[in-house]
Amino acid sequence: KMARCLLIGLATVVAIFPLSWFWCITILRDYERAVHFRLGKLCGAAKGPGIFFFLPFVDEYRKVDLRITALDVPPQEMITKDSVTTTVNAVVFIRVVDPNLMVLQVDDYITATKLLAQTTLRSVVGNNELDELLSQRHKINSELQKIIDKETDVWGVKIFATEISDVKLPLSMQRAMASQAESERTRRGKVISAEGEVQASKLLQRAAQTLQADPLSIQLRYLHTLTQVSAEKNSTIIFPVPVDMMPLMKKAANTGNPAM
Repeated sequence: KMARCLLIGLATVVAIFPLSWFWCITILRDYERAVHFRLGKLCGAAKGPGIFFFLPFVDEYRKVDLRITALDVPPQEMITKDSVTTTVNAVVFIRVVDPNLMVLQVDDYITATKLLAQTTLRSVVGNNELDELLSQRHKINSELQKIIDKETDVWGVKIFATEISDVKLPLSMQRAMASQAESERTRRGKVISAEGEVQASKLLQRAAQTLQADPLSIQLRYLHTLTQVSAEKNSTIIFPVPVDMMPLMKKAANTGNPAM
């Protein structure tokens, strides 16, 4: 303890001389903090921002960046819960919230967090099926962030967001999914067409009931149809014949020609 006091006193005397100020003063930016060590022991809370003065020979410090850092988790092949091989990669956004704890607990927090994210991503993907991985990505991202943040909390590192950026499927699986999607679109088209036919038949039935209530309206409909046909400037002439007259015409033809 006496030696410690002597070293600190000697460093204080040296720091009085103006020439030593070039090695005793440093400036920390607003997003930086300095973890201060004196004779190898942690000395108080992290310093900064602003001017930081330390004693020569006995003090040392380590700068820590408090800005958010984006970590790219490299693609890796994984097997989902339903035994489908996929290639998944993700992005993790981290930030140091406790500089002292981070310096004391982990050597390289960026590498450690990246490796932890890789193993956690493999575990989470293995516990979910392919459909969940494609349609419920928000749920998987939340689960992944929760697990990683729990592990890095003891390092003084906070996980702000975790996003699965890409999911690559085998070519055979892509073809199968494309065929399934095409079949689903065809089915929906047929269902919509059938529903349209049902609605049209109901409307035609209502129209027939309306025309049947007033025989004159049928004649007006005939005349309207003739007007539409003549507007096309063709030589075809359509003359409406009531369907009820067909049996009478057939009977008259049979009467006039017995051989028939």
